[in-house]
Amino acid sequence: MENKQTLRKKYKEIRNNLDVNSKSIELCKKLRETEVYKSSNNIMTFYPLTNEIDTRDLFNDFKNFYLPKTDGENLLVCPYKTNDKMELSSFHTLEPISEPILPEKLDLVIVPALVVDKNNYRLGYGKGFYDRFISQNPQLKTVVLIPKELVIEELPIDEFDKQVDFVISD
Repeated sequence: MENKQTLRKKYKEIRNNLDVNSKSIELCKKLRETEVYKSSNNIMTFYPLTNEIDTRDLFNDFKNFYLPKTDGENLLVCPYKTNDKMELSSFHTLEPISEPILPEKLDLVIVPALVVDKNNYRLGYGKGFYDRFISQNPQLKTVVLIPKELVIEELPIDEFDKQVDFVISD
């Protein structure tokens, strides 16, 4: 089995050749059709990096949205409304500047992933933020939206890797 670093490089290249914009639209549409999304009012998603699935179209729905903000090795849950002021983090991602809320208020977390496997394990960028967040908040429902080209049979798993509840692919 390939190691995580090799997989990251390989699947970033594959992702760079996908039409991520049209896939983002399709995946958001599929998410909207799920019962877990329909019944959720407080949703944390992420601000997309280049070639990452873009969930910002969901901001048009009548729900409360939150974005993560890094704090040391942890993620804070910050309210976000379209056009809110953002700042660039040390990881070169845009983060809200609003005051964080308790994660317990969330109904659903849309988790970023570079690749997922058939057992709902995900491979991120290697910093472990979401694995720690999921571990600290096991009551939260989690979902990954991902192109089918980035779903594989099995990922190498470490003891700190956490599964997500749902994977939606096109």
